[in-house]
Amino acid sequence: MRWGGTFDVDNLRRQFSELTERSSAEGFWDDPERAQALLRERSAVEDTISKLDKLTSSAKDLADLLDMAVSENDEGMVSEVTAQIPEIEKGVRSMEVARMLSGPEDRSDCIITIHPGAGGVDSQDWAEMLMRMYMRWCERRGFKTELIDHQPGQDAGIKEVSFTVSGPYAYGFLRAENGVHRLIRISPFDANARRQTAFAAVFVVPDLDEEKTDIVIKPEDLEVDTFRSGGKGGQHVNKTESAIRITHIPTGIIVKCQAERSQHKNRSSAMKMLLGRLYEKRRQERESSFDQTYASDKMEIGFGSQIRTYTMAPYRLVKDERTEIKVSNIDAVLDGDLDEFIEAYLLMAAARTQKTDKSASSSAAS
Repeated sequence: MRWGGTFDVDNLRRQFSELTERSSAEGFWDDPERAQALLRERSAVEDTISKLDKLTSSAKDLADLLDMAVSENDEGMVSEVTAQIPEIEKGVRSMEVARMLSGPEDRSDCIITIHPGAGGVDSQDWAEMLMRMYMRWCERRGFKTELIDHQPGQDAGIKEVSFTVSGPYAYGFLRAENGVHRLIRISPFDANARRQTAFAAVFVVPDLDEEKTDIVIKPEDLEVDTFRSGGKGGQHVNKTESAIRITHIPTGIIVKCQAERSQHKNRSSAMKMLLGRLYEKRRQERESSFDQTYASDKMEIGFGSQIRTYTMAPYRLVKDERTEIKVSNIDAVLDGDLDEFIEAYLLMAAARTQKTDKSASSSAAS
């Protein structure tokens, strides 16, 4: 079995050796944040090598067993080998999806922000359901999550939430979730038990190191406001204006952070959110092959703009509007079973990008 490109095992081994050498250098832990980022990168490379080695070994063993079974005309062994092929195919598909994550920031951690849209208290409740869904997906993957900003709704749900996700290819996978999510159900907040539609917008951006990106944020383009963080009352009330709100004037993007008691830490987190939003905005603008409905940073959080619809009544179905993938087990999806949707989107995105690149090459050649 031969692998190329992203799965060039020899190159991956060289990468791993270089990263290991850098992690052993004197003063490595002088900058803990960068040190941890490098260790996460090394872990991701090591994990890819391990999976490739395992797949290659398993495929070779099956091929040897199949040759033996054919030469001995052993139908029982042929059946046994055949039964193991789907597991190999599953592993290959998983690696194929990983191959799609070859963008410069796909290995990065990410920041997820969820805003409720049209639908009142139902949308605030829906936003909280989405937060739980992504938290559960992260648990399944062994990814770490940490709240940056959390504003509870007055009656139920949340007005807004932002949290970081740390793990191999966190941004690469979760960027598939960017867009408006629509829920149709019998409202638990309606005394007449009528069916209601709720919307919430999900923004996923890479958690970037400002020194490693070419995006420049000018101080004069920022409007910075401070305010007191919300609390539960009593000793939890923040008596200082440690919360930060930053408005990027040229784009109108607004980011907030109030998770920390330190204004400096909140500002640092807010700037990372802004940097990620600007990166994601630029990435989406470059992907001209995608419908502009999904590319707008200022998308309307309402009818006609959804990327996925979750229907709980009168029937139960989750449908991705981009890939046409449909799943009837909505409870499993809301419990974090998102891989089918994410994989389908990544494969579609890669195919469209490849088609766009070929068209561009043909035009240049002519």
